Amino acid sequence: MSPDDQFRQMYAANFQPLLGYALRRVEQPADAADVVAETFLIAWRRRAEVPGGAETRLWLYGVARRVLANHHRGGERRERLGERLRRRLAAVTPDPGSDVPERLAVRDALARLGDLDREVLTLTVWEGLEPREVAEVLGVNAAAVRTRLSRARARMRHLVGDDLRRPGHVSSVLTAPTPEEGR
Repeated sequence: MSPDDQFRQMYAANFQPLLGYALRRVEQPADAADVVAETFLIAWRRRAEVPGGAETRLWLYGVARRVLANHHRGGERRERLGERLRRRLAAVTPDPGSDVPERLAVRDALARLGDLDREVLTLTVWEGLEPREVAEVLGVNAAAVRTRLSRARARMRHLVGDDLRRPGHVSSVLTAPTPEEGR
């Protein structure tokens, strides 16, 4: 029997018991599936070390036990990180103007731009990156970014209008200066 056939047999004979083992030890069924998948991935990589016969299932349970331990440690780390992020976000004062009609109109207009235009515009205006920096982030050349930026601004003006008195126009989003750079 080939090593691939041996692995298939091991998988078929042990999948259900390992899944049950994992399901009883995690909160989400998807996590149990991940644990079983990781266990069999390790078994595949170390198939030369997998004992035969009745010892196979015991070996797989040992691997699954260690995978579960890593999963639980990772969950604890994610929970601690999430708690730190929640505290930091709670400390950040929300923008009082986030719900004003002008900002909503700009967000709507941004959503109507193409993905690349929106990314070029927001990286330049909101993140304060220079065209050469935006080019590096997007993996294109700086000249293409400058062209895209000009066109994206023109499309934004068309979408929200040029009349400063009209609702829905936030001039700072459209006219923020492009950082100077050596060309």
